[in-house]
Amino acid sequence: MRIPTLSILGLTLLPSLLQAQAVPVFKINHEDSAIKFAVKASVPIEGTFEKWDAAVTYTSPDYRTGVLDIKIQAASVNTGSGMKDGKLKGKDFFDVKENPLITFVSKKVTQTGPTTFEVEGDFTIRGVTKTEKLTLILAGKGTGTGTAVVTGTMAFDRKEYGMNSGIPFIKIADRVEVTVDLKAKRVSGPPVTFQE
Repeated sequence: MRIPTLSILGLTLLPSLLQAQAVPVFKINHEDSAIKFAVKASVPIEGTFEKWDAAVTYTSPDYRTGVLDIKIQAASVNTGSGMKDGKLKGKDFFDVKENPLITFVSKKVTQTGPTTFEVEGDFTIRGVTKTEKLTLILAGKGTGTGTAVVTGTMAFDRKEYGMNSGIPFIKIADRVEVTVDLKAKRVSGPPVTFQE
């Protein structure tokens, strides 16, 4: 009786195992990727974050099941100016001691064109979370060689996140623009399917 029981068990588990394997898996190349920001000001403020992690995960080949999860170490901000970096890390801006991470976790992905997407997600900075939209342009789509290049932009109002102060002698706009350049390679599973 054991052999038929094991066979039935195997047949029962096989579809779920095959389904689990049929999921696109991507690995992001940090060396060729970057997360940048810019703020219009009387003295230009722009820079990068040196330390961050990002992942794209899928529960099926359908692009709509994809989740983009970005975690940035706020203290890794680099504008090329020690004075600006120090101010941005302080309580008036990122407040890195109390809130070390800046995060974005997508909740919904909508294809708006052949290679363009709108990604709605929870954006958290300084411990404040609000829904923001990241506009993405995708090259490669994870087909062929499995390499995809994602360029995304997002803008938010810094004052909505409690960053109401300025920097001495520098006039700063409220709007902050974030640029995400990610290079990802499909390491296993099928290609992601998109709308034609």
